Amino acid sequence: MIRNRKMSAPALAAALLLGSVLAGCGEDAGSRDGRGTEKSTANGKPSAKPHGYVEGAEETAEQQSRLVVSDGESGAVGLLDLIKGGTTRLGRAEKAVGWSTDGRFAYANGPGGSEVFDSGAWMVDHGDHTHYYRAKARAVGDVSGKRAEHVHSSPSLTAVTFADGTAKLLDRARMEKGRPHETATLHDARRGPVVPYEEYAFVPVSGPGGSTVVAARDAGGRTRAMLKEDCPQLRGAAVTRRGAVFGCADGALFVTSGKSGKPVAEKIPFGRKVDSGERPRSFQHRSLGTTLTAKAGDRGVWVLDVTERHWKLVKTGPVIAANAAGEGAPLVALDPSGTLKSYDISDGEQIARKEMVKKPSRENAARTVVEIDANRAYVNDIRDRKIYEIDYNDDLRKARSFSLDFAPTHMVETGR
Repeated sequence: MIRNRKMSAPALAAALLLGSVLAGCGEDAGSRDGRGTEKSTANGKPSAKPHGYVEGAEETAEQQSRLVVSDGESGAVGLLDLIKGGTTRLGRAEKAVGWSTDGRFAYANGPGGSEVFDSGAWMVDHGDHTHYYRAKARAVGDVSGKRAEHVHSSPSLTAVTFADGTAKLLDRARMEKGRPHETATLHDARRGPVVPYEEYAFVPVSGPGGSTVVAARDAGGRTRAMLKEDCPQLRGAAVTRRGAVFGCADGALFVTSGKSGKPVAEKIPFGRKVDSGERPRSFQHRSLGTTLTAKAGDRGVWVLDVTERHWKLVKTGPVIAANAAGEGAPLVALDPSGTLKSYDISDGEQIARKEMVKKPSRENAARTVVEIDANRAYVNDIRDRKIYEIDYNDDLRKARSFSLDFAPTHMVETGR
């Protein structure tokens, strides 16, 4: 059971947002599916359904943020609705060792594959406006394989990458209907995540002289293009609004669709030599955001601005978790003592600090995260079985706290 201690009700903001959504959609009477695709009737004329209609879902005026949490010991999986404050039990994931999300689905990755849970909350970005949806949360099924390590998605495709170098591509639309459906199995992926973006799946493969390059594959696994830029010692990846990012020994490989629609790649170099221990191993960021963060060993946190194609090292010292919402927002980092700190990314200066959790054990530190969205950050306190909601723009004020009847060993945010 979760008890909501402090609840806020931004009704005015919701009303204003509803007005902007209606204004942005008012001229388009056609309907679109959950991926933003316009639907038509059999005679080619737009249907009478309103723009943004999704069967079985409720469209809302505000982002429907939810947290999917899991207990590492019992395997219990629960859903915390951050708008209504209620909780739902989704099932169990007893062997999960890590979790990931694509903004709607949560993936419990373990030695036998990935178990998929639909959080029932998501958004569709139409560029000039956004639609928010809520529906019933549910367990969807599993994707079998030898130790799932990475999961990434585009609106049409999901890729699950396994430790043995294989990967499975899944039809995202079929998963939205309640069942994972495999479209291809890839057997030649090098170690590293397969990342869907738009209609392609970007796959790390062997290149000339043993290098790692990226192949653009379609949903059936067929190669449509080979990108020229290599990515030595590839590890870690992220999906942004502007393209896919892979971490390399010499910086980042940024892959997107060119003017012709064909994929193109460019390097974003560190600008200096970076030791292996200070290289990013994974990226954290706001869903689809273009500001990525990654640990830089014990020195601090890397911030990669994809829009500006620029790396910056913020010298925070050792951190156990970090994240940033994007342009103008601070970097939020939790240090090994359990103190939460915020930093101005432009100059690296510390803005605020607040004791947040008791000094976590080494095991708990490895599983503590900072999830972030446009207004709030969330920290899981595994030892005290709590989740804290933080207003990072107000000196790290603790806006709400939620007490759980199990330890939030794993946590991901959806609905964004």
